[in-house]
Order: sequence, then C-alpha cells, then structure tokens
Amino acid sequence: MSKSVFRVGVTRDFLGPDGTCDLDDIAGPLFDKAGLHWEYIAENTPALRAEQVQDYDALLVLGAGITAETFTDADKLAVIARFGVGYDKVDVGACTENGVLLTIAPDGVRRPVATSIMTLVLSLSHQLLIKDRLIRAGGWRNTQNYRGMGLVGRTLGLVGMGNIGKEAFKLAKPFGMRHITYDPYITSADAAEVDVEPVDLDTLMQTADFVCVCCPLNEETRGLINARRIGLMKPTAYLINTARGPIVDQKALTEALQNRRIQGAGLDVFEQEPIDDDDPLLSLDNVIVTPHSICWTDECFEGNAKSACGSIINVASGKMPLYIVNREVTDNPKLQQKLAR
Repeated sequence: MSKSVFRVGVTRDFLGPDGTCDLDDIAGPLFDKAGLHWEYIAENTPALRAEQVQDYDALLVLGAGITAETFTDADKLAVIARFGVGYDKVDVGACTENGVLLTIAPDGVRRPVATSIMTLVLSLSHQLLIKDRLIRAGGWRNTQNYRGMGLVGRTLGLVGMGNIGKEAFKLAKPFGMRHITYDPYITSADAAEVDVEPVDLDTLMQTADFVCVCCPLNEETRGLINARRIGLMKPTAYLINTARGPIVDQKALTEALQNRRIQGAGLDVFEQEPIDDDDPLLSLDNVIVTPHSICWTDECFEGNAKSACGSIINVASGKMPLYIVNREVTDNPKLQQKLAR
C-alpha cells in the first residue's frame, strides 16, 4: 500500500467549538513521519455516509457511527481505527463483509478508565459531592449526619473483567477490599492473576458493596443489569457504570435511587446521550453524573491517539495491527487485495 499516497480521514467530532484539537500535535507528527496524508472529514455527521469516506484508505473515528451504507463505493478503505474500545456504533459485520479491519485502542483507555472507576468508588464512599454541597449551603455543623463508608473489608464487584477490570482490581488492592467478578469468558488463570473470585451475576449483585459495570455493550449485555437484578442489591450498595448506558435499565435504576432502595450511583454513561436536561436522575442527590468523559484526561487522549494512529500506520505499511475486533476479515480477499496495492 506504500506505492501510492495513503489517505486517512479523521472524523470531525474531534474538533472543539473553536475548530482546534490536540490530536494535531499527536497524530500529525506520527502520520507525517509515516508519509501518510491525513485530514478532517468535511462534515460532522452522526453516522458516516458513503460519499464522506470513499476517497480514504483509513478512518480514525471518535464517536461517529459506521453502517452498511458507509461502505458503498468505499473500495479503498482498509481500516477503521476507533479512538477507544467501544464499537457499539459500528456495524462489525459490514466491516468484515467489505474487507475492512476494525481496530480499537485498549492500551489507551485501560488505566484512565480503571482510575475513573476508583474515582467514583472513593467519591461515593466518602459522600464527596453531598459534603461539598453541604458546606456551600452553610451546613458545616451537619456533617456528622453524613457518615461515609470505609472500604476495608467491603466487596468490590466488577461486571466484566477485561483489561479495564483487571486494572481496576490492581488499583483497588491497597484498599483491603474483597474482589469478585462476573465474566463468563475469563479463565481461572485470569482470576488468579489479580486475586479475584469469579461468581455468578446474581451473587455479585447481592454481595457487592460496589457494583461496577465494565463490560462491552452487545446483544448479550444489553439490559443485563435489569430491574430484578438491581432489586438484589443491598440497600447500602452503590452502582457504578463507566461502560455503556444501555447495559443498565436506567428507569429501574432511577426508581431504586429515588426510593433509596440502594445507597447511590456513579454514572458516566446513559441510555440516551446526551441525557435530557429534565431527566429525573439529574435531580437526585445520591448520584454522581458525568458526561461520558470522566476518563478524558491528557493521558487517555495521548494513549488512544498513539494506539489508533499506530494501527493505521501498521496497515499502511502492510502489517497487521495489534487490536483487531473482526479477525476473521484477515481471510477476506477484498482486504488482501487492498493490502497488496
């Protein structure tokens, strides 16, 4: 593929309101050094249309969706590099059918998201926001009525124990908690690596003081944390979701929070994003909400950029990238033909 100019389209949602982006300082030098031509796609759209991508060999994608229609006449397109690990907005089957590699950047988000989970654990257990609001309202003398929860001996339960989950358990180790997880795909070696006890999902919901959702969104996990399972939680327990909103039944969670059937929640993701301004979740004092960006740090941005750009550069030089979602596509003659150009 190095015989002709390799063109990279970058989705326009990377750009801030002023039209600038830190990506220029990271991706620019990497692509320039590799001899690739890159540019921002002209229009910011919820899903990429065929005419937007047909001239590119690669796409660097932040939040835009990828549908089957995206690939119409996209004969050059060989790789789509997601700036992160979620790909629920990407039609993976269409990628494979059209001979396009889909890559993600787990090495970019592993530590930042794990840190975000622990940020919410600590903020909720110490009732940080409640105490902040209290002092701002002149309630200094009432702080004894807002006693937090110590972590020693408590149970941290992660729904999903991939790279982020393992990292979260490692970060939590000094706090002296019991660690449990529900993940039907982990091995005993995976569990032993971070000294965690595998349990079934109902046991986790009943046992954990902190239920943390860390799994990807797919047909198996959509609605996984439903009303029945939320009902299993202890009244003193917290639910934390930094994965994807539709994994949790948001209506059932809201009702549980409103009725104080659980202690609280920390939510970075929601069923609908952006969340409506009048959503009842936003009026509750026992939930911390952030706009799907709690892990959005300089560390996360740089790590994602280097990983995603690295995947594109590998493909441009005829190499297979590390983090391929649809590995079956490597046998597709369409992809092989593109790589041979």
